[in-house]
Amino acid sequence: MPFPWVVALAAIALATSGAARAADVRVGLAAPLSDTMAILGGQLRAGAEMAAREANAELVIVDDRCTADGGALAAREFVRQDVQVVVGFLCTEAIEAALPILTEAGIPVITSGVRSDGLTDRHVRTGWLVWRIAPRADAERAAAASILTRLWRDDLFAIVDDGTIYGRELSESLRLAVETAGLKPVFIDTYRPQSENQIGLVGRLRRSGATHVFVGGDRDDVGIMARDAAGLDYPLTIAGGEALRSAGDVPLAEGTLMIATPEWAEMLDEGAVAMFDAEGTIPEGYVVPSYASVEVALQAIEQAAAGSDSVAAALRDGSFQTLLGEITFDEKGDLTTNPFQLLRFDGERFLPTE
Repeated sequence: MPFPWVVALAAIALATSGAARAADVRVGLAAPLSDTMAILGGQLRAGAEMAAREANAELVIVDDRCTADGGALAAREFVRQDVQVVVGFLCTEAIEAALPILTEAGIPVITSGVRSDGLTDRHVRTGWLVWRIAPRADAERAAAASILTRLWRDDLFAIVDDGTIYGRELSESLRLAVETAGLKPVFIDTYRPQSENQIGLVGRLRRSGATHVFVGGDRDDVGIMARDAAGLDYPLTIAGGEALRSAGDVPLAEGTLMIATPEWAEMLDEGAVAMFDAEGTIPEGYVVPSYASVEVALQAIEQAAAGSDSVAAALRDGSFQTLLGEITFDEKGDLTTNPFQLLRFDGERFLPTE
């Protein structure tokens, strides 16, 4: 290999079906495989390698270093290696530097991890050949607004946030949605985060009559609110965003609701679980979406070959069957369905609700 940052060129032969799923199919994987992002990059690599082995495809793996320079160098290597599709990328800087080079070469990209709205919002202006399995950054806000407006229509609910950009945007999106739907929160407030207790806030919530509250804030604050509400013998249903999945020092109360993507392992059927077990691969983090990205890439190559069309056209117009179910993309290259769901904490983990 001409550069030290080119990690591997893997071609593993296994049983395969379909003319396009053969050893002459070549997919690139861009992943941060060094420094602090190496663990997450390793998850991308594990999923992509497993999918490539199943399909007898070549996988060209390049460390994009999560930087603009690394992304540009990776893109040039993919062009040199004549890959048909590139998957992966976790960092906005890397993918934005790579896309002009790859688009000029006619090589589409399917990202498993970049959520930045601008990546696909600029599709018409830039002409970038980019699609993504990762949800958009605003998908969480859209899901919270849609799900809770429907779920809490007949409840007395409140909306509070911690004053951060994340918390304020999340709560403000919900507030606008419920008002558009003709609903009105009984209480709206901004609280002081990272306090030892939230007795004052919980007291105001109880006086307002709220039985449900959405919190635009972090896990520990939600845990403290639930603890203080229980101490006041005040039954309160609390919901929050994806931040509740982060590590925290304060236990969450059973029944806490979260708007988030489910754990990918929870979405796998028994056959897929057995497949990962047989490989000795834990389907955590980016492993499953990376596997699914390669599935989409290979099916797009196959569809393009069968229809004498480009792979980009196949991605734009096609439908793809993956471990995550059917995947289709909209005109920007985003998923046509929002993967964020309502999850409920059972005392140990968050599981999808009915």
